[in-house]
Amino acid sequence: MNPVTDQLAHWLLASLELDTTLFHVGQYCGTWRAAPSDVMRSGFHLVLNGQCWLHLPDTVEALPLQKGDAVFFIRETTHYLSPSASPDDPALCRVKSGDMLPIDESVPDAVALACGFFHFKSGLSAMLLSSFPDYLIIRGDQTELLAAKTIFDLILTEARQSGETASPLIVRLTDVLFFYAIRQLATTQEISAGLWAVVQSPEFAKLVEAVINEPEKDWPVEKMADYSHMSRATFFKRFSQVAGQTPNIFLVMVRMKMAAQLLRQGRTISQVAEKVGYQSESAFSKAFKKVIGQQPGAYQKSSHYFNKVKTN
Repeated sequence: MNPVTDQLAHWLLASLELDTTLFHVGQYCGTWRAAPSDVMRSGFHLVLNGQCWLHLPDTVEALPLQKGDAVFFIRETTHYLSPSASPDDPALCRVKSGDMLPIDESVPDAVALACGFFHFKSGLSAMLLSSFPDYLIIRGDQTELLAAKTIFDLILTEARQSGETASPLIVRLTDVLFFYAIRQLATTQEISAGLWAVVQSPEFAKLVEAVINEPEKDWPVEKMADYSHMSRATFFKRFSQVAGQTPNIFLVMVRMKMAAQLLRQGRTISQVAEKVGYQSESAFSKAFKKVIGQQPGAYQKSSHYFNKVKTN
């Protein structure tokens, strides 16, 4: 990936606002089933020791997992983990069984796990991930993800040291592992549509960079087409195919991403509106609410509270 594209990928990655909750850390022995809950949520499973199987009843698929592997569910997906490749009764796939005990790597055939949930804080996060698969699997032996092993080893060290209360560093390190996986997927594999696909496209990377550098400018479709060295009709068709949305919707998303960042930095709503190309504060607030899901003021307050909680 060229430097411009890599820079844009990092810029998009900074838009993901993730709130991670650790559900449990420990190990299973014998017969067991690890299911998220009656209400499926986005989340993760880290295999800290041993081997098990990931079952996906909706696709009748069972995938082997071993020490060093991680599974990240971007969207709610029916699944469970068990020590057997054979599927359980579908009626039981959401029912947990077996006791989770403290990690003891000397116990034969035990499986140590760290499991938890994700909450993507803004509507923009969901949009950025909309073209990603429902789940990602990091394999401990993947050559392109070797740097992830260092993160994983740190998580395992923290898990071993955990007493009755799990180390808060496990959550932070899991965040880093997830962001690393997302970046690798976005920069090394073809994403079919969305902002990531636009960034990966040599046809539009320079245009995206220009919009980011000067979001306050007027960017009609004709100007974007000229910048991409295409006719208006060709640009509109080609961009919509790659992005999965029209150029104007894409422009709003980029501007609201930048607006969210500026609001988190403490800029006033009027300052942010002007910076991202809106002369009317009310028009900006309407666009922000549509993309992010909150009014700018409410978003700024919640972000300030969220960041305060994370640092305490």
